[in-house]
Amino acid sequence: MFTKNDIIRQLENMNAPRNSIVMVHTSMRTVGAVEGGAEGLLEAFLEYFTAEDGLLCVPVHTWRNFGKSDRITLDLTTSENSLGVFSTVAAADPRCVRSENPTHSVAVFGDRARAEAFVRDDAEIVTPTAPESCYGKLYSEGGHVLLVGVPQTQNTYLHCVGEILNLPNRMAREAMPVTVRRPSGEIVHRELRLYYTDYMSNISSRFMKYDTAFRYHGCITDGFIGNAPTQLCDAVKMKETVELVYQNAGGVDPLATERCFPPQWFCPK
Repeated sequence: MFTKNDIIRQLENMNAPRNSIVMVHTSMRTVGAVEGGAEGLLEAFLEYFTAEDGLLCVPVHTWRNFGKSDRITLDLTTSENSLGVFSTVAAADPRCVRSENPTHSVAVFGDRARAEAFVRDDAEIVTPTAPESCYGKLYSEGGHVLLVGVPQTQNTYLHCVGEILNLPNRMAREAMPVTVRRPSGEIVHRELRLYYTDYMSNISSRFMKYDTAFRYHGCITDGFIGNAPTQLCDAVKMKETVELVYQNAGGVDPLATERCFPPQWFCPK
């Protein structure tokens, strides 16, 4: 059984920042037994990441409701989401501020005024991970992604990198209607363009191809949270590495096949 102090010590061993913005994707099953369960893990993360004016961001996606006319796309009156138990616990915690991103909402913890400012633009975005969204602010404000027991295929920020770089063949041309139920019960109608690639249904399944390039450029610090292999990823370095790969690919979409990137796409010439 891992205690809060064990988790904090593991974060210290990775030199995880205490005064940054950290987006945490977590598999509780891989982490193993933590004192207090998902609530206990959340408390450990809060103590570590918010004590020095940092923000802790937990994805609470509701993309499974997208395109379903009989479902509210994002219902902020409930903790129901498309992810696991850790996200459900975070969404239900009254200390969080949740963003109005219809499909890729985030629960943000830390100084409340700062958290509210951080999520504010999500009420206006027209794509899930727009540069002005919470995900885009990981780049613009020099934040990090913590992948706890999950691979790069679960790194939603890499969709955002595609939006920042305006990569071709990544977004649907047409917007679809979405609905947001606010905590007051008010229902807001919006439109959103979701991810689309014409050669496969889920482009994120190939995000693992970036792993070698990320490691070559020092984007990743490895460690553990509980029993879970964990990657602390630098958002700025990841964006720069993806951009380099596309520049060196000579017009070829690097994710169009399952083949590994040739070294010349990410190594100095």
